[in-house]
Amino acid sequence: MPIVIIILLAFLVAQFGFWDTFTGILGGIGVLILVGLTFLALAAAAGMLALRRLRGR
Repeated sequence: MPIVIIILLAFLVAQFGFWDTFTGILGGIGVLILVGLTFLALAAAAGMLALRRLRGR
C-alpha cells in the first residue's frame, strides 16, 4: 500500500509541480482537522445539554 501512495505522490508532483501538490495535501489535512474539531465541539455541546437535562436544570 505505501508504494501506491508514493507512486501517486510522484504522479501528482509530475503533473502539478511540487508546491501545488504540497499545498493540496496540506489543505486536505487542514480540512480533516477542521471537520474533526467540529465533531468534537458538537459532541461536547451535546454532552453538556445531556448533563443539564439529567441534573434537572
